[in-house]
Amino acid sequence: MVILALFFLAYSFLGPHMPAMLAHKGAGLSKAASHYWLTTEGVFGVALGVSASFIFMFVLFGALLERAGAGNYFILSAMSLLGHFRGGPAKASVVASASTGMISGSSIANVVTTGTFTIPLMKKVGYPAHKAAAVETAASVDGQIMPPVMGAAAFLMVEYVGIPYTEVLKHALLPAVISYVALFYIVHLEAVKANIHGLPPSVLYTRKQRFVRWGLTLSGIIIFSSLSYALLSGIRIMFDQMSTVVLFFLLLISYVLAVRISARQKAEPLQAEFLEKTPPVASTLKSGVYFLLPVVVLVWNLMVEHLSPGLSAFYATATLIGIVITQRPLKAFFEGKSSLYQEWRRGFQDLRDGLVMGSRNMVGIAIATAAAGVIVGTVTLTGVGLVMIELVELLSGGNLLLMLILVAIICLFLGLGLPTTANYIVVSTLMAPVVVEVGAQNGLLVPLIAVHLFVFYFGLMADVTPPVGLATYAAAGIAKTDPLKAGVTAFSYSIRTAILPFMFIFNTQLLLIGIEGYGHLTLVVVSATMASLLFAAATQGWFLCKNRWWETAALILIAFALFRPGFFMDLYKEPFRQLPASQLFSTLESSTDKPQVRLFIEGMNLEGDEVRRGLLLPLAEGSTSKERLQGSGLTLLNFNNEIQITQVRFGSIADKLGFEQGFKVTGLEIPVERPAKEWIYLVALLLLAGIVASQRSRKKAK
Repeated sequence: MVILALFFLAYSFLGPHMPAMLAHKGAGLSKAASHYWLTTEGVFGVALGVSASFIFMFVLFGALLERAGAGNYFILSAMSLLGHFRGGPAKASVVASASTGMISGSSIANVVTTGTFTIPLMKKVGYPAHKAAAVETAASVDGQIMPPVMGAAAFLMVEYVGIPYTEVLKHALLPAVISYVALFYIVHLEAVKANIHGLPPSVLYTRKQRFVRWGLTLSGIIIFSSLSYALLSGIRIMFDQMSTVVLFFLLLISYVLAVRISARQKAEPLQAEFLEKTPPVASTLKSGVYFLLPVVVLVWNLMVEHLSPGLSAFYATATLIGIVITQRPLKAFFEGKSSLYQEWRRGFQDLRDGLVMGSRNMVGIAIATAAAGVIVGTVTLTGVGLVMIELVELLSGGNLLLMLILVAIICLFLGLGLPTTANYIVVSTLMAPVVVEVGAQNGLLVPLIAVHLFVFYFGLMADVTPPVGLATYAAAGIAKTDPLKAGVTAFSYSIRTAILPFMFIFNTQLLLIGIEGYGHLTLVVVSATMASLLFAAATQGWFLCKNRWWETAALILIAFALFRPGFFMDLYKEPFRQLPASQLFSTLESSTDKPQVRLFIEGMNLEGDEVRRGLLLPLAEGSTSKERLQGSGLTLLNFNNEIQITQVRFGSIADKLGFEQGFKVTGLEIPVERPAKEWIYLVALLLLAGIVASQRSRKKAK
């Protein structure tokens, strides 16, 4: 981080001595110092402000949760549920990493937290050391794309993209979930190929009994969650302003009862090397069920009460502080022990240690975001962002796919060795404008959140990619194996995550954008999950049995069709037709249900350059077209059949997209009538049925 910041500082001062394409007039010491330290575009910019207001609370929340023992609880719970399956410890590693990754701010911390337990167990059941390290690396890095924290990038996206926090979570959820589902399937395939079994179960059940138990458990969770939501919603309506007090006492009663249940389980923390059987499911799940209460408080305040992320994290952290202090004495009381004073002291010591851990973790993030502010300041001071746009445009030659591949490669290099938060700041500052600008010039109009998630994903891949993948080094150290070998294997596992950004750039329904009803949502979720699983089967060379080369190619084609059915329909008929700008207001009036509009603008920017681009503008709610446009930050005027942009509200979504006052709207695009692209799914499923039949016949022949 220091080397990167020094490099950008040097570039600010040595601009006149740079090669022609990178040259700029340079900055004096006074101007640079003022820009970097006194404006909001340098060190004390958006990133450092967000880290101080939002990120710290979530880092503290994660540190206290870990100190309270929740990390060990998540790992043991995953092991009790999945440890007896084929490759059980690897599957438990995936689930445990997803659980801890939701609140962790670092993929390396995730590796160290879960890997010290799961990697030895994976080796114990038969996974080679490099594959055990690779599974943990891939699972831990994916924890950074899992809402609600996403390595603190979610809060930065709120500022950079200009949409509410809950919207960021909604858009990021499906890609993260299907990525984890595919990794779960990959470790299963690895276990099948190597005939790796899990740990012996603590209690033997028949297949029918296991099926019934799983069914009862899942249905119980669904029913309990539904009843709890109905109860809490009813309390909000019934007690109105007093509902907070009532909910507090309900939470307190639930906590005391949960600790009482936990105290009866006699479950002690287990070490991986001493774990000979899977922990008993019921007692393990009950032993720390109260750790879920602060997570429930966090999600409830975010999703139901619609409080700010900072305030939601504050209430969740306050709940967790109470748990850290009181869990030991409460357990001692219910167990009938007399050493309550000592347990109270240990509770306050745990709180102190958790606060210290959270503060120490935050120091690294604060320094990283401040150093990243130097890079952001250099971009705004020198205009190097425009150079990156010109460079990618020149190398790609206007080819959209090649442009995205170049951006992905540059993000991989920019992300080498950077922590998650700083990683996102760097790639979003340098590369997100490249995708928006070059894409807009070549007809690729996508929501800004899709662009930011694209560069974020590939910045994170640097934690996996050899030879500098820091998460891989951490996992390889635990597994006592070659980091390079582990890194190559981890990258092969992570290809399914790397392919997702290309898919959701061209099919934004994967980000739950443009979903029309629950039926459509179900179709998108099911098709995306199937596509992710089939792509994993193709890259692993194994489906029902070992793939033949044509089966691997067919699986990739089927996965592509399920991920992006619009590609094949576009070959049949163009998806949009262009209208003159004069029809903008009448088009918006006749289609009030449309959430966005595709606009083409042109004009002269502040640097005196002619700009022509297409932009996808999300529309706000309103009764008239002008209200919907103004809600998005755009005021337009129809003057002699020319649509002029008269005002762009500062900080609005229109401002962040690149609309500028004085530009004019030259046209718009509307969807054309054509068969639904989802018909392609039928063709893909028929081809899949052929592969299943082929592999089943081969499997029976053996």
